[in-house]
This record gives sequence, structure tokens and C-alpha cells, in this order.
Amino acid sequence: MSKHSELASHIARHVSRTGMVDTAITRLSLFRADEPTQPLPAVYEASLCLIAQGSKRVSLADQSVTYDAEHYLLVSLDLPLIGHVTQARPDAPYLCAKIDIDQSALVDLIMEEGERAPMTDLPALAVYRSDDDLVDAACRLVRLLDRPADIPALVPLIEREILYRLLTGPHGPTLRYMAVADSHLNQVSRAIRTIRSAFDQRLRIDEIAAAAGMSPSSLHQHFKTVTRMTPLEYQKQLRLQEARRLMLTEGSTAGSAGVAVGYDSPSQFSREYARLFGAPPRQDLMRLQDSGNFLTPL
Repeated sequence: MSKHSELASHIARHVSRTGMVDTAITRLSLFRADEPTQPLPAVYEASLCLIAQGSKRVSLADQSVTYDAEHYLLVSLDLPLIGHVTQARPDAPYLCAKIDIDQSALVDLIMEEGERAPMTDLPALAVYRSDDDLVDAACRLVRLLDRPADIPALVPLIEREILYRLLTGPHGPTLRYMAVADSHLNQVSRAIRTIRSAFDQRLRIDEIAAAAGMSPSSLHQHFKTVTRMTPLEYQKQLRLQEARRLMLTEGSTAGSAGVAVGYDSPSQFSREYARLFGAPPRQDLMRLQDSGNFLTPL
């Protein structure tokens, strides 16, 4: 059995139907889809996404990448992406393992190596060819779900190995650069965390720039370089995605959802919602509920 087939078998045993499951391993989530899904926006945290079976396409503004069992997706900081499963069927479902990056463990590993990252801007979203060592480590991580007593002792070791495999692979320079305190990638990451912590409040660029350790003009320039959008556009996506979640999973009305995420004007909320999701709130929700394939965050 190939490493990808083994990983697919482990994931399928823990996810029996379409959807995502959080697991007893804090930074591990598993996902399954039995058919292709429509494109949907979602915020991807800094993470490694390993597909064991099927394929998916994700887009960040004008950049699009496709990943599958032969290629892994690495997201170096929280990014609002639009993704959809492109290859899946009931007898060969899309199966994916998402492993969030432990930033403190990453920094510790880099410091032990004693290497400094080159001070150049590097891609925050990339797809690279997978390798058996990385997939094997992921298999061992998922297998621990069957041995919960071993999780506290062994998960940190396997996660560290996965970080090591990434650092020694083609995406290693980006991870090193992300860990440098004064790198633009790290500063933008701090700005993103600040925006996400209060996305429903009025955006104050000076405060966000200060939290990131940048000037407002530098923040705007490098934020757009990394995320392909301005801080205001990033906040708007967060607001609209949360409003959509509130309506879809908690039964909120469009009016109450708009207010909850910081909109004062219902007409502005409806207009911006339709611009992002392709239809006004009510029509969009009906379309999602009819399709039944809207849970596609990985």
C-alpha cells in the first residue's frame, strides 16, 4: 500500500460522511467530500493541507493553485481564500488532513538550526510536490487517533518532524522568513491577527500598523503584496464570511447578521455580500442549502 493510500484509509475511517471533523489532536482536522463542491470563501489558518485522495483548487485574488495527492498546500499565514473540491466521487471521495502550524515549535526548531532567513518577500501561499517522508509522518499522526493515550507524548514529536520536513523542503525559506520578527511576512501576520481579533469593529489603520511594527504606508504596501488585498478588503471578507455562517448555521436573518459583524447599513451589507458571494443573502443561502455541499474549508 502506498503512503497516500494508507493516509486515505486512516482519514476515511474517522470521517464517514461529507464534512470536516476536529480531532483529539489539537492541530489536526480531517475532511471528506463525496462530490465536487462549489467555490466558497474561507479563512485558511497557517497550515499544511495534505490531500490523500481527490483534488482541490484555491484562489487568492488573481492567484489560483491546484493541489492533490501528489502536491501539498502550505499556507504561511491566515489568508482569505476561495476554494472548491474539483475531484471527488462516492467510491473515491476527496480526503484531506489539515495540520496547523505550531508557531512556537517552528521558531524553536529554527533557532536550534541557527540560520537566518533571507530578507526578501516570499509567497505566503504555495503548492509543492509531496514526498513519502512527509506523508508517512502525517500517517503516523492520524494513526494516533486510535491510541489516544499516546497522543500527549507522541504528537509533539511527530509535529516537530513534519515542521522539519517542511523546513528542509522547497517551502523552507518562507517558513524561516515568517519566523523572523522583523520580516514583512511576520509583520503582516501580526496585522492579520489584530484585524481578526476585532473584525466587527471600525478599522483603525494607525493602531493596526502600530501592532504590526510598521508605518501605515508600509503596512498597506506589504499587506497587499502578501494577501493581494488591502487591510479594509481583508476585514470586509472576514465580516461577510462570518455573517454567512451566522445565517447558515444559526438561523440569523440578514439584518441581524449584518449588524452582528459591524454593518450599520442593511443596503451596504446586501450589496457587498452579493459582490463577494455572487447573490444577495437570501438567494445565496437557498442555493447553498439546496446544494448541500458547502462545508469546504480544507
